[in-house]
Amino acid sequence: MKPPREKRRDARPRPHAAGRDRRPPRDPSQQKGPAGAPATTPPVSQAARNPTPRPRRSGALPAETVPLILEVTPNEDYALLDSGGGEKLEQYGPYRIVRPEGQAIWSRALPDADWNDVDAIFTGDTDEEGMGRWRFPKEALGETWPMRHDGIDYLGRFTSFRHVGVFPEQASHWRQMEALIRGAGRPVKVLNLFGYTGIASLVAARAGAEVTHVDASKKAIGWARENQEVARLGDRPIRWICEDAKKFAEREERRGSRYDIVLLDPPAYGRGPKGEVWQLFEDLPDMVALARSILTDRPLAVVLTAYSIRASFFAIHALMRDGFAGMGGRVESGELVIREKAAGRALSTSLFSRWVAA
Repeated sequence: MKPPREKRRDARPRPHAAGRDRRPPRDPSQQKGPAGAPATTPPVSQAARNPTPRPRRSGALPAETVPLILEVTPNEDYALLDSGGGEKLEQYGPYRIVRPEGQAIWSRALPDADWNDVDAIFTGDTDEEGMGRWRFPKEALGETWPMRHDGIDYLGRFTSFRHVGVFPEQASHWRQMEALIRGAGRPVKVLNLFGYTGIASLVAARAGAEVTHVDASKKAIGWARENQEVARLGDRPIRWICEDAKKFAEREERRGSRYDIVLLDPPAYGRGPKGEVWQLFEDLPDMVALARSILTDRPLAVVLTAYSIRASFFAIHALMRDGFAGMGGRVESGELVIREKAAGRALSTSLFSRWVAA
């Protein structure tokens, strides 16, 4: 959800939330804020779109772990070098990048010389699409550039909405998912809803899973398919589906398709390819119920990440425990953070809640 995809509405979250829109909405009538973030969301009646909510599940609630802070530390692929003054200084492989970061309300730790010695700066000083919103102090860089995660090659892209095609904090979820797939000792099917550029799908496929990747944007699907080839995983079983995530899950439920792992990475607000409206607080309860309904009889996990919302992780924690009542296992909830290299500060990026089978 961005101009390519139905993603992130920046709702000026509380300090623990991400403070950024992942992708602007597909509705061109939306006004954009300082960093390409949409301003207000048009109200949509939940009753009109979801007149018959699913009944509450019965049974004992799963065990719980709260709060759980999942941390990404600097490595050769990615490092948060410094942050402060509403910006962050990052290292992606050979490139140093400066981007806005609303939560970095503290002072910078590194001197100006380090912040000036960079390859790309997101300026957001024009409404043009493409790279017009970036400045390249050293030399002009192409729209795409090679990046890597844990041995998986993929393409970064200087987008007009300040993101580059990967969210490094998700690495904590990817590690757990890969361990579950490899440790299952049987074929595993993964459904990646709101899949964006496909790094999670590539991690799952490399681990041996059969993957279904769903995103509402043709551009995002094209980028993800390109990443599969760049990663030399073209022979791995990945289905690329361009469709509204909720509609796809509903159809899978009707036709009896089942998955062992479901990844949910929804926006606060977005639109599907046929004008479908998504609003997180109205649609998420039904989406969690759908995720449960399309699990196999030996499920492994359901992972939910929430960006840019006015909420505590306790809200989605309670939703997930209710949603998986009677299933056993454990619900773990908290925040995803990136550990800064310069001063060791933790930058919180998002809330998460995940159900893991016993």
